[in-house]
Amino acid sequence: MSKFKAIKTIMMKRYMWNFAMRIIIFLTVFAVYIWDKNLLMELAMQPIKMGITPMHILWLIFMCTMILHLFPNQKLTMALRKIEEPAFRPVENPDPAELLEFVKHQNVRAWVVMLVWLCFNGIFGILYVFHLIGTADLLMLTVFFYLCDYICILIYCPFQHLIMKNRCCVNCRIYDWGHFMMFTPMLFIRNFFSWSLFFTACVVLLNWEITYAKHPERFFYGSNQSLQCANCKDKICTVKKKVMRQKDVI
Repeated sequence: MSKFKAIKTIMMKRYMWNFAMRIIIFLTVFAVYIWDKNLLMELAMQPIKMGITPMHILWLIFMCTMILHLFPNQKLTMALRKIEEPAFRPVENPDPAELLEFVKHQNVRAWVVMLVWLCFNGIFGILYVFHLIGTADLLMLTVFFYLCDYICILIYCPFQHLIMKNRCCVNCRIYDWGHFMMFTPMLFIRNFFSWSLFFTACVVLLNWEITYAKHPERFFYGSNQSLQCANCKDKICTVKKKVMRQKDVI
């Protein structure tokens, strides 16, 4: 009964709804991609003065979401809100050595993730430079990453399981790297819409990293009670935990 209630939290419902919306967006863009790549590229690159396209609306959704991440509020998960001072609930008599060890290991693992991600996307960048793939392919890749962002949060995250080894998304050191990662392919497309997404994502990433550097205690469950499982109200890890248990059994 408790597991059933966990998946019914307001935050979990919100994430499942958002996940469904991302699936619909992905399938819609993928259908256009399969039908006519040139049409997808034209919809994305068309100047606003020539008319607003569905891709412009998608760009606006992306931008609004990133701006929202710069100003966390009560409607967002603790995974994001932990960077804000009001969400910090200090643990009594925290161990400074334990926090230092946490920061050391998490930093190393975070930059391993960054290196892996940049190398992986560098492959697509090279293919694009040599015209082996086109703008439409990078657009489709971005929308695919947009969907994968929620797959990592709700179902399975290879970065968490294989590299970061964090307990859950609420405790994730790189949780707000998501937009930077999903918009990395946009760096290769010379266009206002693509570059505005990528560089805004860089601002979100820098905001996260600067806060982490100044206040690492907000990111560690050993110094922040808000990140401890007993105090978690989000329960967005419910499905992921079941998936991981099944993987361990297999």
